[in-house]
Amino acid sequence: MVTSSVGNAPVSPRTRIAVLGRGLVAADEPVLRGDDLGVLRGDGLFESMHLREGRPWLRDEHLARMTTAAAAVDLDLPPTDTLVDLLDTVCAGWPVQVEAALRLVCTRGSEAGGPPTVYATVTEVPASSRAARHTGITVAILPLGVPADARTGLDWLPAGIKSTSYAVNSAARRWAHRAGVDDVLWVSSDGYALEGPIANVVWLTGDTLCTVPAATTGILPGTTVAWLLAHAHELGLGGAERMVTPAELHDADGVWFSSSVRGLVEVRTLDGVRRHHCPRTPALQALLGFPV
Repeated sequence: MVTSSVGNAPVSPRTRIAVLGRGLVAADEPVLRGDDLGVLRGDGLFESMHLREGRPWLRDEHLARMTTAAAAVDLDLPPTDTLVDLLDTVCAGWPVQVEAALRLVCTRGSEAGGPPTVYATVTEVPASSRAARHTGITVAILPLGVPADARTGLDWLPAGIKSTSYAVNSAARRWAHRAGVDDVLWVSSDGYALEGPIANVVWLTGDTLCTVPAATTGILPGTTVAWLLAHAHELGLGGAERMVTPAELHDADGVWFSSSVRGLVEVRTLDGVRRHHCPRTPALQALLGFPV
């Protein structure tokens, strides 16, 4: 196993951590204070990126999304160049043959005041995420309990951000585990599919690849799905943002979940109904460039 070192402590390529102002630290070295607001209140932001051949894919798009989110929650981010330097530090020396997830975290810092806490981590992509690209996933419908346009109509409520306040997302994933499925698709009270706890939904109708519009629903504007739709023409497909019902998804030619680290995984079972494998899946995955 290739290792680098922090002081005299070896750092496994399976886990790397860099803290703003401190550089690389050992994986078991404390990073957060006990009164950090990111821990106490979930008051912070994060972005996850796919590390391929040692470099973060769509880095600028992820940093732009974090900048937009920071403005929405009045969180003072360090300058973009500083964040890029931090990402470069944590990625340096990572084995290029090891597929990884890069996470950038920025919390509001100590409850007593002071600068934000900013750090980045690199970990190997879990085997379960890599396997899902081959096997697909089972997904259940889960009601979110609000109309599709409810969140965008509330100017006090930040929507479409990657917050460290992850209780609802985690609760949905725990429900999925208890229900014996891999993931869930949130559906609004007025009957529209929205997103998964960690993914955007993508579907194919004829020659058009579609996803749910983030601007009118308040879901997370996915970087991966945005890139996919922008390049769909390379496969002879169009790209569109549309509202969709679960019934329409059942009739779609293909349904996938898209996320920054797992990539594009096909939904093989939707709410207990087995779906036919979509022959477009390999080409879409190849277009995105995730290892399969």
